[in-house]
Amino acid sequence: QVQLVESGGGLVPPGGSLTLSCATSGFNLDYYAIGWFRQALGREREGVSSISGNNGWTYYSDSVRGRFTISRDSATDTVYLQMISLRPEDTAVYYCAASSKIYHSDYQPLAGHEYDYWGQGTQVTVSS
Repeated sequence: QVQLVESGGGLVPPGGSLTLSCATSGFNLDYYAIGWFRQALGREREGVSSISGNNGWTYYSDSVRGRFTISRDSATDTVYLQMISLRPEDTAVYYCAASSKIYHSDYQPLAGHEYDYWGQGTQVTVSS
């Protein structure tokens, strides 16, 4: 049974840091990409970052590049999203998701429709 469980969200002041975790089980990470998405209240879901299991390639949206870092721990099948220099506009529910489409020629790593499985989300609030 495929499972993705996010943790690590919380309240942090502007300029602060937070690391989110996505614990995965029920599938082989080597054949999947794990993506992080976020959805703020009243806004559309946004692809933030992704890491491909087959080659380790990473992708970032323009809004977070240079501030967020995605990584994977193969020993524990956990994917992390390290976030620094957080801004109020980073406030959202953050979701991790798994995609099996990494071998498709038209695969888009930050597009939600590419992802098959989703976690339940974790709230990140950036506020003083």
